[in-house]
Amino acid sequence: MSASNRFIFPLLAVFAILSGSIVVFSRALEKSNVDTTVLLVANGLFFLLNIVVSLTQKKALANANANVFVRSVIAGMMIKMFVCAIAVLAYVVLTGPDYNKKAVFISMFIYLIYLAVEVGSIIRLNNRSNA
Repeated sequence: MSASNRFIFPLLAVFAILSGSIVVFSRALEKSNVDTTVLLVANGLFFLLNIVVSLTQKKALANANANVFVRSVIAGMMIKMFVCAIAVLAYVVLTGPDYNKKAVFISMFIYLIYLAVEVGSIIRLNNRSNA
């Protein structure tokens, strides 16, 4: 990976840490009636979404027009929101009334972790770009 794409490393680290934690604590989570498969799929989905959105925002940050970056942030937020809503609806429809509410709420917390890391990476990248 090139030096200009180092901002992806924090997202990769969060993905690895969360995936490892879910696997290590899978027995405890399953005792608490949390579906670890849902958590792993959500973690992978959020990782891929954040990579795509971060690359888009990085490209927009290089543009001289500041509105391009603002539009990319808003578009990224909407993309993530719609994909999350569609994923939750698909999960509920596929599993019926037996869907795991705890796993859905923990997945939303995982989303917040990825959001914090993404914002931190973009802020650091923006500071280096002398914006």
